[in-house]
Amino acid sequence: MTRPPEFPVDPDVDLHVPADRGELAAHPAAVLGVIAAGGVLGALARAGLQAAFPHPPTGFPWATFGVNVVGSFLIGVLMAVLTARPAGPLVRPFLGVGVLGGFTTFSTYAVDAQRALAAGAPGTALAYLAATLVGALLAAWAGDAVAGRLLARSAGAAR
Repeated sequence: MTRPPEFPVDPDVDLHVPADRGELAAHPAAVLGVIAAGGVLGALARAGLQAAFPHPPTGFPWATFGVNVVGSFLIGVLMAVLTARPAGPLVRPFLGVGVLGGFTTFSTYAVDAQRALAAGAPGTALAYLAATLVGALLAAWAGDAVAGRLLARSAGAAR
């Protein structure tokens, strides 16, 4: 019995999609380099927004909430675009994992909730935790749906 060829495992890559498999051929150092460069850009953008819109420990962390929801929307858009129009093997790691991964932040989300709890604002912490989870999931879905429709419409208009 012959076994199918083994591919390196990347949980973000659908091995049934030839364009996704192409990402695995990129040199690991190049992939790590673009992820790191993108991560720096995304983290700087997030830090800038959080510095521009600070909040007290008992207040709702609107900057982090906004970053996570907008970042999730953009991840949905990016995935729709890359599904419709495959790009080079370093585009998704740079934009998706690097820039948007550095921009969105689970760690600050958790720290903001912990600080609100420690400051005696459990209602704010729970509202923030739930709103971020629901908002980010809906935003990723909406980004994918809106971009997918716009891409389909532009492809239909181009025919």
